Amino acid sequence: MAFADNLKTLPGVSHLAALNLLDAADAVVASIENKPGQAGSLAVYNHLAQLYGAISPEAARKGLELYAEHTEDARAHPGKHPNIDRLIGLIERGETLKVKQVFAV
Repeated sequence: MAFADNLKTLPGVSHLAALNLLDAADAVVASIENKPGQAGSLAVYNHLAQLYGAISPEAARKGLELYAEHTEDARAHPGKHPNIDRLIGLIERGETLKVKQVFAV
């Protein structure tokens, strides 16, 4: 399925303002905001966190499947899709990021 089709199957994220991604020392290494251009990634990362409890290499592999055609584009153009690049890096390094939801007010 295409990314747009995959998004339709994921839980809604209207209740979220953002997701903070934390490393092993609980430092925020990235934030994905609920705004145009990031809402799809917010939905993917939120879904992965719900399924796996964190963004582990296993979760990252599932995320690359969900990003569908964008994953191939990210591999061909590093830096163009930073949220996909992050998943690829987690798999390569065997790292896991914790996820903290930031709720909309």
